[in-house]
This record gives sequence, C-alpha cells and structure tokens, in this order.
Amino acid sequence: MSALDDLGVIRARAPRVVVIGDYLLDGWWSGDISRLAREAPAPVVDVVERVHAPGGAANTAMNLAALGARVEAVGVVGEDEAGRSLRAALSEAGVDITRLRPVAETRTTTKVRVMSGDQLMLRIDETHEGGWPQHAIEGLVADALAATDGADAQLICDYGSTLLSDAVVAALGAGSRPALRVVDAHDLARWRGLEPDLVTPNAGETERVLGAPLGAGEERPERVAAHAADILAASGAHAAVVTLDRTGTVLLQPGHPPLRTHAHPTPEKQASGAGDVFVAALTVAAAAGLPVTSACALAQQAADVAVRKPGTCVCSLDELAAWAGRPSDAALTADQLAAEIERHRAAGERIVFTNGCFDVLHRGHTSYLRQAKRLGDVLVVAVNGDDSVRRLKGPDRPVNGSSDRANVLAALECVDYVTVFDEDTPSALIRRLRPDVYAKGGDYTPEMLAETAEVRAVGGEVAILDYVSDHSTTEILGRIRAVPAATEGMPPR
Repeated sequence: MSALDDLGVIRARAPRVVVIGDYLLDGWWSGDISRLAREAPAPVVDVVERVHAPGGAANTAMNLAALGARVEAVGVVGEDEAGRSLRAALSEAGVDITRLRPVAETRTTTKVRVMSGDQLMLRIDETHEGGWPQHAIEGLVADALAATDGADAQLICDYGSTLLSDAVVAALGAGSRPALRVVDAHDLARWRGLEPDLVTPNAGETERVLGAPLGAGEERPERVAAHAADILAASGAHAAVVTLDRTGTVLLQPGHPPLRTHAHPTPEKQASGAGDVFVAALTVAAAAGLPVTSACALAQQAADVAVRKPGTCVCSLDELAAWAGRPSDAALTADQLAAEIERHRAAGERIVFTNGCFDVLHRGHTSYLRQAKRLGDVLVVAVNGDDSVRRLKGPDRPVNGSSDRANVLAALECVDYVTVFDEDTPSALIRRLRPDVYAKGGDYTPEMLAETAEVRAVGGEVAILDYVSDHSTTEILGRIRAVPAATEGMPPR
C-alpha cells in the first residue's frame, strides 16, 4: 500500500490510545535584545510574546489526537494555573482528560524557553520537588490499568520525573498486557520487565543502554545496527526504533536486517518535541494494524513535517497526507514554494535565494551554497529548466535533466527548497518570493546581473560570494570529453 493508503487505514480505524506519563507545559517567550544588563554582561530580552503549549507526554497526546487517534491521558498535574492551562489545551484538542488528575500537593512541570529571533537564550524549568503523594501514585496506577482495558495501545512516556517510580513500573507489569505497549523512556532498562512491543530510544538513551558512544554522522546508524541484539536485550523489547535526529532512524527487529529511514534536515532552532511527534505517529500507525516498517516510514514523515514549524511540534493527519502525497520530484512548484516562503517570513526568518544550471554538481557549487545558507535562515535554489539551459549553454547541455538536478540539490543539507524555472532569468520568481538576499557566485558583480534591479525593487540585497577557481561544469565536461582522445590506441584493460 502507499503512504496515503496507510493514512486511510488510520483515519478509518481511529485507534484508542492510552498515554501514561509525565505531563508538562512548554512556554515560548520571545522578544528583542538591544542592551546588556547593568548587573552583569548578560543580554536583556524585552519580551513581546508569550506562548504556551502542551509538552512531554501532553505533546505526544496532542499529536496522537491530531493524527486521528482517540486519546485518553493518564497522569498527574498540579492544581495550579499551569495545570489548568495544560488540561484545557488537551481537552480542546479532543484528548480525554478525565484521568489526568489535578493534585493540590504537586506542581505542574513547566519549561519556558526565552528566545530572541531564532536564538534560544535561556530555558527556565519549574518542576515538582520531593516525593509524590501516595494517593496520587495509587490513583495513577488504578487509572492506567482501567484505561488500558480494551485500548488498542498503551503508550508510556517516562521523562525521568520520578512520577513513574519502580513501584509504578511493577504495578503496570502486573496488570493485564495491552494489545500494543510502546515505551518512550529516558532509562529503558527500568521497563525491561514489561517486554514492550516497541521502544523508541534516541541517541543518548541508546548510548546509556549500551554504555558506549555511538559516534557522529553516518557512523551512528552503523553502530546501532551492529549492536541490535544488545539494544533489544537491554530494553526487553520485541522491536526498537532508534531515533538519530537529522540522521533519521534505525528499526531493529529480531531475525530481520536493520531498516533505515532518512530525515529531511531543516533549520529547527525553535522546534521542540520532534521525538514526541515520531513516537505518536509510530504508535497510531501500529495501533491501526499497519506493519512496523510502514509505521516507521510514516513516523519519519510526521517528524519531517513537524520540525518545519516553530514552537512545540505537532503534525496533523491532513498535514501528513499532504506531505505523503507530494510529488516524488523534490522541486516545488512556484505556488507551493510561495506558500512555504510566506510561512517562514511570518516566523521572522530571513530568506536567501540563488539560481543556476547546476548541471554537474561540483565543489564550486557546494562551497557557494554553504556560504549562501549562512546569510539567512532559509535557502531557496532555483534551477534553470532544460530548455533554458540549452539556450544559455548550447545544444549539448544539460547533461542531467532538471528533475535529476533538483533532486541532487535537495539532498544537500544546506538547501531548504528547490524549484525549476523555464525563463532565462528568475526575475519573475524574485518578484513573487521577495527574498531578503540574492546570492551569486564570485565570478559576477551586482552590475553584471540582470536580477539586481528586481532584487532591490522588492527590498532585498545582492550578495556576491567567494569564487572557487578551476571548478566549473564546462571545465569538468571538457576534461571528461577529452578522455577518449587521450586514451585512443591504448590496449584494453
């Protein structure tokens, strides 16, 4: 089945999922910095906006509801303003909060991030201190067991707050086994005795299980795969999905080779909770009866959608359907791109635009694209269409078609969006997208560019980047085409 077919199964089934765990409230305070404090060389943030959203297990519950599940929250919050705000937000999203109990002797955990632009300046945490009231623990266990009865899935979100104590773990293990048990925990070893169907450790949690570092970059999925048996044994799980942020994920199952998913990296300085999105999508898909391989693929897509939005991450079923149904070609249409750029502009992000043929990608291209990305937050690359390349470069070009060129560029971490245009210059796109910066390689000057007037007319600036000598597509193709002549008459190898 296709991803859209899988989403149709989830929509039709609407599985019932019980979320047990640490419910907290995220805060985002944003403002401008124009001075330092008198008391110390610390920046002063003049707060202009305060936004709160459910976090932790609450964010997972929000995502499950947004993805079409019938969700019941089981946990403890304080009888305070944060607790009331958290319960109201969950209820408005369609989450059943009957068993999310407010308790007078506790404090609702809050995590407030202070931002200026896209830079995180400070995080302020308020947490419950001391032991939990015995009646709260007993009520949590009773609620968890009652809610799980007949549910399609039980999802445990343990962020190490001490609420889910060893006694709670033992009590849950002594109850009847749910149809599907998923554990998302900082310390997986504590849950080993419950033999979860699925666990979702991140890189740090996996390193804790293994007692050894995973390394960096592409080394990490390889080390995860090499230690598959150790990870499954240490967690007691039937299957594990190790999430590795921008590197994607690795699915581990006994008797099966490790399976990779690949993330689509994007700037995410303001995004929080992508792991919650992933585990929510994984759970709802598995609870709907989809194979775990399909569930992993949908979960990766949901995380890719969510990290493109600022704040605490949430992905809806409709957003996931739109993402899954996008063309396989990485290039966006002008209409799609304009909509994306407006979203980034509304978030206060700086748009950088560049263009070119990019027929044979080489070091000169990658060097200047990396430089271009450093000029702002979002890099858009407009690729000349095939007819345009022929007019500019000659009848024997391009070597690679526009779809291939766009997909290669989209695979670069520094490139956020790619589009194809058929005119000889991208002037029409510049007028429509209104970039803050128009970047070109160092073999140009602003006066040489037909686009300069268009950029300045929409309030943008032209940036000329460093020139990497002896690296051009024409020069590379010349060397390639000279090879047959240079080897003529040589004996075959």
